[in-house]
Amino acid sequence: MDTTSTRAHDGVCTAPRALATEAVHAGRDDLARQGLHAPPIDLSTTYPSYDSRGEAARIDAFATTGAEPDGPPVYGRLGNPTVARFETALARLEGTEAAVAFASGMAALSAVLLVRGSMGLRHVIAVRPLYGCSDHLLTAGLLGSEVTWTDPAGVADALRPDTGLVIVESPANPTLAEVDLRAVAHACGSVPLLVDNTFATPVLQRPAEQGARLVLHSATKYLGGHGDVLAGVVACDEELAGRLRQVRFATGGVLHPLAGYLLLRGLSTLPVRVRAASATAADLARRLAADPRVARVHYPRIGGAMVAFEVYGDPHEVIAGVRLITPAVSLGSVDTLIQHPASISHRIVDADDRRGAGVSDQLLRMSVGLEDVDDLWSDLDQALGRPSRGAGNCATSHDEPALADGRAPLRR
Repeated sequence: MDTTSTRAHDGVCTAPRALATEAVHAGRDDLARQGLHAPPIDLSTTYPSYDSRGEAARIDAFATTGAEPDGPPVYGRLGNPTVARFETALARLEGTEAAVAFASGMAALSAVLLVRGSMGLRHVIAVRPLYGCSDHLLTAGLLGSEVTWTDPAGVADALRPDTGLVIVESPANPTLAEVDLRAVAHACGSVPLLVDNTFATPVLQRPAEQGARLVLHSATKYLGGHGDVLAGVVACDEELAGRLRQVRFATGGVLHPLAGYLLLRGLSTLPVRVRAASATAADLARRLAADPRVARVHYPRIGGAMVAFEVYGDPHEVIAGVRLITPAVSLGSVDTLIQHPASISHRIVDADDRRGAGVSDQLLRMSVGLEDVDDLWSDLDQALGRPSRGAGNCATSHDEPALADGRAPLRR
């Protein structure tokens, strides 16, 4: 039974509880005392205060440390009670002291880069592949950062006195490549390791337990889970959280309260959704690996609901041919989505860098939802079309495509 660590939030001390229990109850510990069952949505942009001296003192304290002000809220850009519930819950699930939510995953990553850059630590070490826009933000130096791209084994040698951050994504977008997080964290020394945990979610791994100091999520994906909210969040220690809150206040990348409410609701079903979709994804990966129209299947050892596969034929025809599966960017929703990374999510990455990171022009990325596995396979089967000339033959084992990490082919 997976458990989260003992923590005190909302004035309530809790013993270690199973992840599924925390997903339902974290961030809601005070509701019964207020005579509430469902969390309220606070849509206020500002809050009245007749004690202007006291309010000034609280604002000064925030400016010094970034700690959440004691007492009633002050202003929506400084913090919101509904969003704070989501932050409390996500921190509990990731096993960190705090979490800071933003308007999107890219806003969250930008805030981290700004925090480190403001300390004169503008050099970033990163491992490809990353999400395409994360790659572009680093490569283009839009926030004044300088990036060194390396493989996990080269992290220690790439460190410099001005290195402020090491960034990895595991499983990676879109190849699902996995990184030994504990080994990378050790190689970082005193430099913070940021792990993009969007694909795995805390259901499958908690990077902070393996040495990561920051855990990034595009909360738009699995944390929300229903394709109806844009958000990002960083789980980390309180010291970094304070700095992130200051950047959020200054730049305005705040999360709307309704989004915070939807995310808190999404967390309550996160373990159930991830485990159910993961079982279906593993089944589809087995079927794809045995199919003569598929050259290679990428599916992580950690499991999960993401499957990537390379086809012998035209990947654009597969995109055009699905009927039940939705051809769209993003992932983590209750319905299954498929997209062509080289054309969409990673189009912004230089073609040579993209291919060097394993993102081939034949690669398709599929986010498996909660539909019946046989219905999904029927749709994939017809979209893949007839076998191309020269494709393997699933009737004989030596012609079956192997999984990308070299494991024996998954079978039906």
